[in-house]
Amino acid sequence: QVQLVESGGGLVQAGGSLRLSCAASGRILSSDDMGWYRQAPGKQRELIASINRGGSTTYTDSAKGRFTISRDNAKNTVYLQMNSLKPEDTGIYHCNAPMGRFVKYPWGQGTQVTVSS
Repeated sequence: QVQLVESGGGLVQAGGSLRLSCAASGRILSSDDMGWYRQAPGKQRELIASINRGGSTTYTDSAKGRFTISRDNAKNTVYLQMNSLKPEDTGIYHCNAPMGRFVKYPWGQGTQVTVSS
């Protein structure tokens, strides 16, 4: 069974930075497209950044230019570097392997990001 463990969240002031990590156990992620999802308070979880097996990346408009998704296949880990954070970036961040409207693996516990104004 694959287990995804997210870390790196915290409380940061607007304009600050955080680097999130997603470590996987039970399976090698190098064969998967991977993504970072955000669930803002009172909203549905949304995919905000993804990286495919070849390293190509996509972002939502809100993440573009501020966030960078990357992967280290040797460490079986996916990262999200978040810069110029805004209060609207607040939420619980999860990683998973997107499959259309669905995901491939059970959700981890996520990591809380809180951006104060």
